[in-house]
Amino acid sequence: MPHFIAEYTHNIEREADLPGLFEKVHALLGESGVFPLGGIRSRAVRLNTWRMADGKHDYAFVHMTLKVGHGRDLATRAKVAESLFQVITEHFAPLQAKRLLALSFEMTELHEQLNFKQNNIHAFLNAQSS
Repeated sequence: MPHFIAEYTHNIEREADLPGLFEKVHALLGESGVFPLGGIRSRAVRLNTWRMADGKHDYAFVHMTLKVGHGRDLATRAKVAESLFQVITEHFAPLQAKRLLALSFEMTELHEQLNFKQNNIHAFLNAQSS
């Protein structure tokens, strides 16, 4: 954990530079001291069927979610979320200056007892740094 998910409209696929965004997201989250690097994952979901507003213009949107495991206080989560939204808005600023584009972001905390995972990547990364 955490998982960063970007749902985006198909009409900005070439210009959105989602791999570049993911690189920035991983850097921020990894350097935050809040999340272990081995648990950070990002993915994009292309939306081929969607409608926005009145449907009369070449609208676009990206809705992003950061799912985090239970256990961090609200102040810590808020600090990370605010920093991450700053990275997001800076990343998309050039595209938003050229076209109609809505950005939204939310952080969700997963349920303490209903979140299951198994991961051998933490041990691998720890061995790499030894």
